[in-house]
Amino acid sequence: MGKPNLARRVAEAAEIALTNRKYVTFIDVVTGLRWLHARHVDLWRQGRVATLAELAAVDDDRLRTTAALLRDWAEARGLRPVDTPYLAGSRDRRELRFTASPEQEPFRVHWLSPDLSETRVRQLTERQSKAPDLVVVTPLNAWTCATCGDTGPYLIMEEDVPHCLTCADMDHLVFLPSGNATLSRRAKQESGLSAVVVQYNRRRKVYQRQGLLVEERARELAEERCLADEEVRLRRRERDRERRAEQDVEFQARMAAEIARLFPACPAERAQKIAAHSGQRGSGRVGRTAAARALDENAITLAVVASIRHLDTDYDTLLMSGVPRVEARDRIRHRIELKLAEFRGEA
Repeated sequence: MGKPNLARRVAEAAEIALTNRKYVTFIDVVTGLRWLHARHVDLWRQGRVATLAELAAVDDDRLRTTAALLRDWAEARGLRPVDTPYLAGSRDRRELRFTASPEQEPFRVHWLSPDLSETRVRQLTERQSKAPDLVVVTPLNAWTCATCGDTGPYLIMEEDVPHCLTCADMDHLVFLPSGNATLSRRAKQESGLSAVVVQYNRRRKVYQRQGLLVEERARELAEERCLADEEVRLRRRERDRERRAEQDVEFQARMAAEIARLFPACPAERAQKIAAHSGQRGSGRVGRTAAARALDENAITLAVVASIRHLDTDYDTLLMSGVPRVEARDRIRHRIELKLAEFRGEA
């Protein structure tokens, strides 16, 4: 990949992150380029590998070039640099390393939008400078503690080897399962020591949060607080649900307008249906991706292609008749291109 092409791809990935969060990190870009998967970042943040580069699909030189291209793009956009520490989610809280090189600063910089208020900048800075949560793993396979040779339902990594909670002085904590965000947040506030419990999902290939380990008294206090204001929180959730519904309608309207701009001959009703279907909350469709929410042209086009595939071709019939998905897509590719050209208003 040539440097101009890499610069373009870095800018596209950074633009999506900036649109969604008002700041950009090196991690946002390399995951956007698909050189790293979220599970790789999880392993690195847990302190289970020496450097992030060990898990990347490219070498150290390409990572350094990417960091330099991100800096050039961010400076041209007038973004504000903030050097941010990265600490491991292990008991030693050691500083995480991106590459084997002693120079880590280019990778740690967070580039903040000038539109962010000073209050929001301060909140982001404080949050990033805090030590990360301790991470405890529910293992899928048999394992042995590096200190006592015993095993158990949880392990925590220290110095790149697993330890049981007894050896880590955490066996007095109790498990609080996920599912009640308010209860979890309050229990963590009340607990002097806590840890996030994760488990690897082989199908999705990511570590998924299972709950928290907290002090027993902290869990009891949190439960009492939740019972005391349960009615207030129910009313607040209802207002939040209505607000999110309004935001979805606004986003789908903007998406329909962008479809109309890119495909001026597409009927307005069809554009609205594509936006409503693709942008439905919780659907996992292309319209819910970060790129689509940033109204990225490629993501919008993919949403239109998906609609054409199911409504204007015999793709579904081919699948039902036993044709493999890749072959079915090959058979209908020409018809999709013709329909896209029609929607663009081309002869």
